[in-house]
Amino acid sequence: MNGSRPPIAPTRYLDTRGQDGSLPTFTRVVVQGIAQGGGLYVPERLPLLSLDEIVALSGLPYHARAAATHRALGVDIPDDRLDILMTQAFGPNFDHPAVAPVVEVTPGMHVLELWHGPTSAFKDMALQCMPLLFSEAIALRRAAGQDLDDYLVLVATSGDTGKAALEGFADRDYTRIAVFYPAGGVSDIQQKQMVTQRGRNVCVFGARGNFDDCQNAVKAVFNDPVFETELHEHWGLRLSSANSINWGRLIPQIAYYLSAYAELVTSGAIRAGDDIDVCVPTGNFGNILAAWYARKMGAPFARLLCASNENNVLTDFINTGIYDISKRPFVTTPSPSMDILISSNLERLLYELCGDPVRVAGWMADLVAYKRFKVDGATWAAIRDLFVGDFVTNDESLSVIRRVFADTGFLLDPHTAVAWEVAQRLRGGRPVLVVATAHWAKFGIDVYKALNGIAYRSTLPEEAAQLSGLDLLDRVSERTGCSIPRNLSELRSLPERFTLEVDASADGARAALRSWLAG
Repeated sequence: MNGSRPPIAPTRYLDTRGQDGSLPTFTRVVVQGIAQGGGLYVPERLPLLSLDEIVALSGLPYHARAAATHRALGVDIPDDRLDILMTQAFGPNFDHPAVAPVVEVTPGMHVLELWHGPTSAFKDMALQCMPLLFSEAIALRRAAGQDLDDYLVLVATSGDTGKAALEGFADRDYTRIAVFYPAGGVSDIQQKQMVTQRGRNVCVFGARGNFDDCQNAVKAVFNDPVFETELHEHWGLRLSSANSINWGRLIPQIAYYLSAYAELVTSGAIRAGDDIDVCVPTGNFGNILAAWYARKMGAPFARLLCASNENNVLTDFINTGIYDISKRPFVTTPSPSMDILISSNLERLLYELCGDPVRVAGWMADLVAYKRFKVDGATWAAIRDLFVGDFVTNDESLSVIRRVFADTGFLLDPHTAVAWEVAQRLRGGRPVLVVATAHWAKFGIDVYKALNGIAYRSTLPEEAAQLSGLDLLDRVSERTGCSIPRNLSELRSLPERFTLEVDASADGARAALRSWLAG
């Protein structure tokens, strides 16, 4: 992967619903985001890496590991430009020289820290990279006379994606970006991060609804040809997405799984070829899907442990083969980035396992029409061969934070706490890689509750209730000795730029976008 392989032909992409038969390359896929008709793009082929190639990644700086992964997957960007872009993506903007270090917290329990980027969440691993590739792809297409438009990037966020996407796309060439988040459905720190975002080409809207309402509204805008024509004729814009439905988000995530395995071997935690389990806190299914792709490319992952919070639709799906949200309530939890009932990236896995776009399109149509679908026996068996699902209640996740800190001095955020607990329940004789998706300081109120033994639904004591989320971070830091990332501590001095709330509907989203673009 570090140059020993011959040049790789550009990878072509398939549409999970079979409507786009043009077999586009990466530079079109990353810009377009999703296929016409709502399908997702998946690679026509995957490289199979040798164990030596994976382990050799540990001898490279992280940006070179990311470049090698993109190159192996046949990204049609020249090698010299790819190296430059990855160096820009993974540099001083991360506060750890390893970018994505692996830490052994207890024997056999290894944590992959993905929160060292500029927004303190794992989304930085993809969204410091993908916007650079996006702008590069547009530039290449313009140079070839294929694309002369600018792009409006739409994002629905359950918390972390919004800020990471805003940070990645701010002031990038050829783009504007609009983010919709559920008003009252993200942590106060997450909201503060978004509404204070710098950049001349960014806008943020609070949406009156939950994340699924936001995501459905954005999907409806994507599937509205009349609005698409309006955007193009009035503002010279085409639509794209920075959510994990965009394949450009997946490759950087595959890279950190390959990197993590190499680190475990080099550190002596495992021997080359040893199997490990990987436990991922899961909402939209993109992060754990990247682990699946890394496994298909040669990483020795035995099982993928899918950790859910009380919105445990994925746990039930893995255990039954039935995806059913028809009577399932939406639950707010301490892990809001996982408060999702429609896991969009699951569509990619279903296509990869059954290979039939007609069946996939049918399942997705059933989900829209009936709020449920059932996969065939062979597809469900393939899922059960590799995936194991479990969930953690709200108060259990807070108890995990308190217990792990008391036992080890390692302070988990609520999402990683869910994964830690599931990993402890399900682990066998193999080492486990627990994926840490956010810094604890993004969720100060709930971490404060956890450390003080306060139930999730209980109110804070009067003294603490009078403090802002940022002030509570200071209290937690003083008590634990754990530092607060600079990007979060500086939030208190930043002005709030975006305060508008809109309806979480297609009409609400369209009206908000028209108002912003016209202004």
